Order: sequence, then C-alpha cells, then structure tokens
Amino acid sequence: MKISIIAVGKIKEKYIQSGIDEFSKRLRTDVKFEVIEVPDEKAPERLSEKEMEQIKQKEGQRIEKKIKAGDYVIVLERQGKMLSSEQLAERFETLPTYGTSAITFIIGGSLGMSQELLQRADLKWSFSALTFPHQLMRLMLTEQIYRAVQINKGSPYHK
Repeated sequence: MKISIIAVGKIKEKYIQSGIDEFSKRLRTDVKFEVIEVPDEKAPERLSEKEMEQIKQKEGQRIEKKIKAGDYVIVLERQGKMLSSEQLAERFETLPTYGTSAITFIIGGSLGMSQELLQRADLKWSFSALTFPHQLMRLMLTEQIYRAVQINKGSPYHK
C-alpha cells in the first residue's frame, strides 16, 4: 500500500518536524509513505471573500497536480465524517479489495480547500470540531496513519 499526505505549506517548528520524521520512519517499514508539500499562497491579513476563494483555488490547483489517478482521496475537513482509529484501520484493510492501493490525505491551507478538491474527495474526514494549527495537524495525521497500520498488524502500540 502507498500512503501520501499532501499538505499546504512548510513545517516551521523543529519539534513538530521531529515527530513527523519519527512516525514517517516507522511507517516506511510497513507501507510506502511520503509527505508532499505544496507552497502556500501569500495573503494579506484582511481579505475579501473573492480574494479568499482565489487563494483556495491556487492552492487547490497545486494540490490537484500531485494527486494521481486512482488514488483514494481523504481530505481533512472540520465538517467531515468522524472516524475512530479502528475505523481508519478498517478502511486501510478494505480498500485494496476494491482495487485501491494508494491513499492520499490532503491538508489544505489556512483558508480551507477549494470546492473542486472537496468534490474530488472520496472521504471528508474530521478529527474534531476544534480548529488545529496545520502544522500540528500534519503530526497528528501521521501518527494516526501509523496507529491504523499498527492496528492492522495486531501491534500493541494501539493499547
């Protein structure tokens, strides 16, 4: 199985990057795993609705270029469906039976995602109704992917 995270922006805090690096290293023993960063769009503090949509469009286009045909796309969306770690693990187990061997997770920019990306998604997944910093979200997602893989292996990590 191949699992990718496509995320807008770069990680600035070293402690967050260290955590992502650790879980990425662990994941690579069981799956093909990669994190793909696309540049964020620079924006002034105050934006009109139209300017916000334009920024989401530009970031969305950068993300779409990285999605491969046949990928099962999961976007992180606050209004999405909540899944437990066990339910995510179950998705990982069942998708190959439907001919899907590549899963792509998408973390949009600070303004959210374009409508095109949301429509392209096979699943909109919500971690919580809370708002998290994008950088921290990338660490949390990487850990949850690792957890799901460990659940499927029967590892005691999940306990």
